[in-house]
Amino acid sequence: MLAGVASGLADYFDVDPMLVRIGFVVLTLVGGLAVPLYLAGWILIPEEGADLSVAEELLAHERAR
Repeated sequence: MLAGVASGLADYFDVDPMLVRIGFVVLTLVGGLAVPLYLAGWILIPEEGADLSVAEELLAHERAR
């Protein structure tokens, strides 16, 4: 619900977003793996309707310098 990562993954894999969110909660409780995965998804998955992800925009900005 913060950045739309769970709903974006759910749309991509055609599953219920609640299942993805539950998966993130389980991974967080088991070993904390969900936190870096969620952050990576936030950076690497482009927003709906956008062509570039946050990481791609940053790389393009640095290359333009």
